[in-house]
Amino acid sequence: MEQQKTPMRWVPTLYFVQGMQFFVVMLIAGLMFKNLGVENDQIARWTAVLGLAWAIKPLWSPFLELARSKKLIVVAAQYVGAVGLGLMALALHLPHWFGAAIIVLFLIAYASATHDIACDGLYMSSLDEKRQAAYAGWQGAFFNGARFFITGVILKLAGYLEGTMGAVNAWSTVFLALAGLVALLATYNARFLPGTLSTEHSELTASGVAAMLKEVVVDFFQKPGIWRAVLFIVMFRFAEGQVQTIGPLFLLEARDKGGLGLTTGQVADVYGWVGTGSFLVGSVLGGWVTSRLSLKRAMPLLLVAMSVPNVTFYYLASQLPADMPHIAAAVGIEMFGYGFGFVGMILYIMQAVAPGRFQTAHYALGSGVMQLGFIFAKSISGDIQIAMGYEHFFAWTIGCGLPALLLLLWVPMPRKDVAAEPVPA
Repeated sequence: MEQQKTPMRWVPTLYFVQGMQFFVVMLIAGLMFKNLGVENDQIARWTAVLGLAWAIKPLWSPFLELARSKKLIVVAAQYVGAVGLGLMALALHLPHWFGAAIIVLFLIAYASATHDIACDGLYMSSLDEKRQAAYAGWQGAFFNGARFFITGVILKLAGYLEGTMGAVNAWSTVFLALAGLVALLATYNARFLPGTLSTEHSELTASGVAAMLKEVVVDFFQKPGIWRAVLFIVMFRFAEGQVQTIGPLFLLEARDKGGLGLTTGQVADVYGWVGTGSFLVGSVLGGWVTSRLSLKRAMPLLLVAMSVPNVTFYYLASQLPADMPHIAAAVGIEMFGYGFGFVGMILYIMQAVAPGRFQTAHYALGSGVMQLGFIFAKSISGDIQIAMGYEHFFAWTIGCGLPALLLLLWVPMPRKDVAAEPVPA
């Protein structure tokens, strides 16, 4: 088919929508709640619960195989996301707006997590291995392009509108605009994604899928050293989950409450442009260094890099600089370290946890465990920050990074621990 011969007609829009839905729930929602006066503990707790959608999606992903058409699931999930974004605009005007917003965000989160499963399945089933590799870079580019768009453009727009129409009306307008954009992209994808919008069912049965899922899960937890690996994955993300939740809120917090007192537009500038760009550079460099050293030899360096955000935010909380170049440089360093170090966890799951009979499914389970570790840290971060204050909280997160370093002495590592061959330019 024509669209199968030209993946650039559908890969960019497919992964851009994937990124938009994810970053709305996991990043923009928390900043919006902060601007609307919600306390940090409530923000952290409820956004952590929303993140469960991506942690537990391996549990229902096999059942999506009961439908023949991945395209149908993708397009339906995108339209559901668009409806959810429109409902968010209305929810903010209700008397009990916070509860209503959380309910709507649940709808968006689970539609997005389901979209992720079908999206990747559609990509793999529509392209041969050569073209999968050729367009993998475009996947990441447009997913992270959505991060640029959401934090650098949409957040900036919200900041501008707050000054002219107030916070509630500003965010309602932003969500209406996002709803229209996602609906437009869903309509485009309904035409140009490969496959058909068929409602036929496959030959699989729900009982057969459930039996296979049970076998996959049992096999995962019977792997040698798996519980040490699970503990390592959780502790790897323990400090990160706290810092990445509270850090953006600290930037918005008033200076008389220990924050930096930035406006929404200023946060969009430092996080959406400087931060995201630094994260991407750090990720690429982290992958390159690991390919040269091997994962085992690079892991201590990657863990040290993961502590850079903790140290950077402790510095900002203790010094409270007021000039934007100073703050932007610090956020750039923070996000560079985060991007550089986070590569380690992705590769650890890929090389040390996933290999075996069910490699793809076990990678998904390992990623789910990783997300659960992040959610656990996120859920307690607000309470700890309120109890300690910002400066002592960020000092605490520095200590939270030490257990993962100690666990390196006991965790299973890839069997073939050799540096990767250089990739031809």
